[in-house]
Amino acid sequence: MNLALQMRDYRLTTAEILYHMPDHPGVLQTYIWQELDLAPKFPVLRKFLDFWSRNLDGKLHSVRVGSAALITPAAWRHGALFTLH
Repeated sequence: MNLALQMRDYRLTTAEILYHMPDHPGVLQTYIWQELDLAPKFPVLRKFLDFWSRNLDGKLHSVRVGSAALITPAAWRHGALFTLH
């Protein structure tokens, strides 16, 4: 992953794209896309979806998007018991 992009708040973005099969429009197929992108506008994903709409035969049905920061502050989690002698 590109550290420079992560430092500019790019996040790992995953999109589940459902599209109609070109030869069988009643059948949906899934495509998983993953890239670093800027939430909440997702310009990289939008560019990809624009390309898809213009150049590919499978008509888009729906897109679900998830995004997570890769660089975050350290967090302390309670849940273990440590015994020191």
